[in-house]
Amino acid sequence: MEKFFKLKEHQTDKRTEITAGITTFLSMVYILAVNPNILSASGLDSAAVFTATAVSAAFATLIMAFYANYPVALASGMGLNAYFAYSVCVPMAQAGIKDPYQIALTAVLVEGIVFVLLSLTNFREKLVNDVPANLKYGITAGIGFFIVIVALKGAGIVVSDPSTVVAMGDVAKPEFVLAIVGFLIIAILDHYNVKGHILWGILITWCLGMVAQAIGWYQVDPKAGAYSLFPTFTAASFIPKAPSFMAFNFKWVGKNLVEFLVITFSFLFVDLFDTVGTLIGVASKGNLLDEDGKLPRAKQALMSDAIGTIAGACLGTSTVTSFVESTAGVASGGRTGMTSLTTAILFLVAIFFSPIFLAIPGFATSPALIYVGLLMISSIKNMEFDKDIADTVAGFLAIIMMPFTYSIANGIMYGMLSWVILKVVTGKAKQVPPVMWISAALFAVRFITLIYGIGYR
Repeated sequence: MEKFFKLKEHQTDKRTEITAGITTFLSMVYILAVNPNILSASGLDSAAVFTATAVSAAFATLIMAFYANYPVALASGMGLNAYFAYSVCVPMAQAGIKDPYQIALTAVLVEGIVFVLLSLTNFREKLVNDVPANLKYGITAGIGFFIVIVALKGAGIVVSDPSTVVAMGDVAKPEFVLAIVGFLIIAILDHYNVKGHILWGILITWCLGMVAQAIGWYQVDPKAGAYSLFPTFTAASFIPKAPSFMAFNFKWVGKNLVEFLVITFSFLFVDLFDTVGTLIGVASKGNLLDEDGKLPRAKQALMSDAIGTIAGACLGTSTVTSFVESTAGVASGGRTGMTSLTTAILFLVAIFFSPIFLAIPGFATSPALIYVGLLMISSIKNMEFDKDIADTVAGFLAIIMMPFTYSIANGIMYGMLSWVILKVVTGKAKQVPPVMWISAALFAVRFITLIYGIGYR
């Protein structure tokens, strides 16, 4: 293992990599609970989706581990699963279309095939490597702000408000208090250089939650989304349900090609730039970029993502993509594919012991994400704000648009498009690489679809 993953070369060891893999898994295990709930609205069986989610995540992450040797885990992407269920399948079902999930899965399959072709042509690789340095740092910081707001929302620290858009949640709720305490625990452990401080923070917070439930402070209320924090095997099945394998509908596609292309483009667009943004962010925080600021083995990493998407579609789940939560493992010291290997193994284990893994509450993983967000936001210090206006504005827009529009893809879109426009306006069009021109064209098309209310928002 040491020679294959080149642990010494990356200044790491087996223990650190395994700990990092566990940390990544615990930070993203929520997808095993959330994805079946969301995709059940599409008509898919939730138990089958659970199996598909776990198996596809393990398969794609294993490819990332052995083919790309990066500490990046993959699973069914949030946002894309909501689009799958509520924007594609539900309206189709209301229109009388039987089993609309088959059409959505077909779109995901085609998207994955297109990604494979793009990876073979080096387009996605060049997109990663030709992004300006200031924009890369801005994307990293933007992702940091994004995962912080996701974590704060998940723990009830930040809530929606009709007057102020967002507001502070109920400070008396145990989830609020425990998430804040968990964050401070991670910070303290990091200060004292405790190995696996993020993982320990998650586990300690979970244990404190169990204590809160035992004394009656944390009230179990499934209707309100507050489930027992103690794992239970009551009525649990250790035999996983078979996924919805190869559930495609090409007949509908042939009769409704335009509508199908709109659906596919929406999946394609969001997955493309979410993946690029995640890889840039993870690589930047893990010091995995080379001297020129480029990502070695970018083609392998992007191909792993593309193959994972195809596998997910075949198994019966929405788009499989690189998870930004991988930064939790990187922050714990993960530097190689051995981190991903560990995460993949745990996804396979989760198939048979789902009651345990699903008992880890969101407020226990929120502190980890908040702390990782802090680390990623620190990338701002590497940005230059007083030289090229294109670099300055592009990095700034990438930072602010991700959390404020609740989309990594939107941040990248505004950042890249503004960079190209400002380069042209300031007479520096020759400095724009071909891949950035292509990206700008894609974004122009995307703006048109948004103006007319077409596809994924």
